[in-house]
Amino acid sequence: MAKPILLSGIQPTGRLHIGNYLGALKNFVELQNSGKYQCLFFIADLHALTENPNPKDLNKNILTLAADFLAAGLNQKKSIIFQQSKIQSLQELKWILGTLVPPGELLRMTAFKEKILQALKPNEREKLTKEEIDELVANANYGLVEYPILMAADILIYNGQLIPVGNDQLQHLELARTIARKFNKKFGETFIEPQPLLTKTPRLMSLDDPSKKMSKSLPEGCLFIDDSPEEIKRKISRAVTDSGNEIKLDEKAKPAVSNLLKIYSALSDREIKELEKEFINKNYYQFKSALADLITNYFSGFRKRKDELLADPEKLKEVIDSGSAKAKKLAAKKMEEVKEKIGLI
Repeated sequence: MAKPILLSGIQPTGRLHIGNYLGALKNFVELQNSGKYQCLFFIADLHALTENPNPKDLNKNILTLAADFLAAGLNQKKSIIFQQSKIQSLQELKWILGTLVPPGELLRMTAFKEKILQALKPNEREKLTKEEIDELVANANYGLVEYPILMAADILIYNGQLIPVGNDQLQHLELARTIARKFNKKFGETFIEPQPLLTKTPRLMSLDDPSKKMSKSLPEGCLFIDDSPEEIKRKISRAVTDSGNEIKLDEKAKPAVSNLLKIYSALSDREIKELEKEFINKNYYQFKSALADLITNYFSGFRKRKDELLADPEKLKEVIDSGSAKAKKLAAKKMEEVKEKIGLI
């Protein structure tokens, strides 16, 4: 019996932080090594274009993300690792699927609304009139509008059955399921309806402001997984803490310490209650020192492997090209079936 097909991707938009690692990359490696799935992992460079990146930065980030994949433990012998933009038939499928989706459905997507409003502060959002919101929508990057259709094409073209996602992507995945049902009803059974694979992911907040999510745009409050030991120690030592000196999980009264405990728990595979007992008579300095050591040691092998991989960019390109060739064959086979169903062959 064939293993179910599992597929996911990450955008090459810069260095990965610890939230990206725990929310995606760590899970990818565990899912690959479980032996339960046929795994496809891709560099979502077409999706990254919605951020209007500098071409040189995007080119560099594609190779860097490939190095991140391999350094973290993804293996081209166990998984297909490929670059999204190298799959030309993906654009054909995106167009075909787009003919089944009303524009209004795309404009109502929560993630789309969040993207066009993300530059505004919460109090500014609340003051927006309907006319002002309509103007923001009218001037939005069209790539953000059709993002969910491209995501649906990413999944359906490979018969993706299980899709590791966070809660923020569930709406997009549900649209992919809806599109698959519409297509199957109109043209006959062609696509498998993909199912979400939800994994336990801690929501990590900025080290210097626990009211904000950890983000690359706030580098001082962001732990990058390739940070040097010195940078890790500096950022952890400067991380804000809460009043009092008790080290315990209390997201309302002690959001900063709770955030650090979540990081410690996720990287040590230990329950937070166990950590609370261990540090019951310790102060913040001792806790932070232990956490900095843990993070440094955890990613030491990763940093070394990544440096070695980036020293040989041609080898990285070979890995990408090899995986992309395999992905192309799978996509082309599916497109033949799709075209035949809709009358293009």
